[in-house]
Parts: sequence; C-alpha cells; structure tokens
Amino acid sequence: MSTLEKKAAMFQQYHVKGKPLVLVNVWDAGSAQAMQSVGATAIATGSWSVAAAHGESDGEVLPFQLVLANLARITSSVELPVTIDIEGGYGRSASEVKENVLQVIEHGAVGINMEDQLPDEVGLYAVEEQCLRLSAAREAAVQAGIPLFINARTDIFLQLAPEHHNQSQLEEALIRSRSYTEAGASGLFVPGLQDHQLIQELCERSPLPINVMVTSPEPSPAQLAALGVARVSYGPYPYLQAMEHLKELGRSILTGN
Repeated sequence: MSTLEKKAAMFQQYHVKGKPLVLVNVWDAGSAQAMQSVGATAIATGSWSVAAAHGESDGEVLPFQLVLANLARITSSVELPVTIDIEGGYGRSASEVKENVLQVIEHGAVGINMEDQLPDEVGLYAVEEQCLRLSAAREAAVQAGIPLFINARTDIFLQLAPEHHNQSQLEEALIRSRSYTEAGASGLFVPGLQDHQLIQELCERSPLPINVMVTSPEPSPAQLAALGVARVSYGPYPYLQAMEHLKELGRSILTGN
C-alpha cells in the first residue's frame, strides 16, 4: 500500500458520527504547517481563504493550475492527510471533473469538497447532473487507486437565511444525500445549517456522515458531536481571524501604539 493510500484510508476512518474530525481550514503551506504543529490530525483547505490569500475572490476565479500548485506545496510540507476544496470541480461536465480530480490526487490530496452550486448562477445543479459529476470524481479515484474521500457539499441551506430553514430544506438535503451516496460520495457537507434540531435529524437520517461548518467559536465541536456530526470545519473563519490580527498588529506598529 502506498503512502497516499495509507493516508486516504486513515482520513476515511477519522469520520466518526458523534466523534467528529475537526478541521481548522488552511490556505497555504505555512498555515498547514502551523496546524500540524498544534496537533491537527488532517489538513483541509478552504477555497475562499486560498483565493483571498492570492488576492482573488472565491468562485473558481483563481486559475486551477494555481490551485494545484498551492496544493502541491501543502502536501509536500506536511505529513498529514490533506483534503482540498475544489468548489464545483472547476468544470461543468463530468469529463472535466474527472480530469481535474485525477490531477488533485496526483498532487497529493486524499479528499475533496465538491459543491452543487451552479457556477455564476442562482440555484443548484439538478440532482441527476450533480450525481454524474460525483460519479466522475469517484471514477477518477478508482482509476488512481486511491480511496478518495468525496465530501459532497450541498448549498441548500445557503439559499435562505438560517432563521428560515425548515423541514422542507431538510427533506431536500436528504434526497441529495441518498442520491449522492449512490453516486460515490463519502460525506455530506451542509454549510449554512445552524439549527440544532435539524442538524440532529439530518445526522440520524442521512446515509452519509455529516460535515457542519462553523464560522465562530460556537457551537463547539463537543456540542456538534452530541448532535451526531462526523466532521466539523471552519471555512474562512481562521483566515479572517488571522487577517484581523495582522491588521491590528500593523495598525499598532504603524501608529506607535
């Protein structure tokens, strides 16, 4: 078994319902090394943070070759399993997704996030089309011989403000969870979902382990573990906090205070 295969198998095993993998999202090799030094068990990039660190906006604006180059620097600088956020796969067609995922694996990643938000449009991919794209990602993993963790992100809960989330969105998420499972997904990522009751029900009924993103110190990983969450990530929050600290430091130095 290759080193990459071992890392991929290890990363799969970290996703345990009620004992979540906690990922403090990074944006470059330096931030990845920082997380490794404080005891992280795996490294995860966040597309928003990677784009911002390169002076770009999120939404596949950063050229894919730069995404890959950044990934290569990260995977070569740490010993931990690395998962990368590739937004919508940097391609609309299944064939484009497959080729891009093959390149991601070649650059050392053992996991991906792939979302169902339509690029530059309002709304989501139809379930059938997104399943074709997820299946293509799984085909790439099989071809590469790596048990890639495909974290299928659904943006259902980003379509409405948290106070308007209800059972209807939950049922839609469950439909996608079941379909994405059949297409080869490994986990379901539900950014935007904050309601504890809905999170708990989703964890109970979804065939895929659930990833919840938090953008503040609360809820804590322990609180989310009690709801049945298997993965907790922090998206752009670490980058934003780091930049705020940098600005405060710079302001203090430049003003002499």
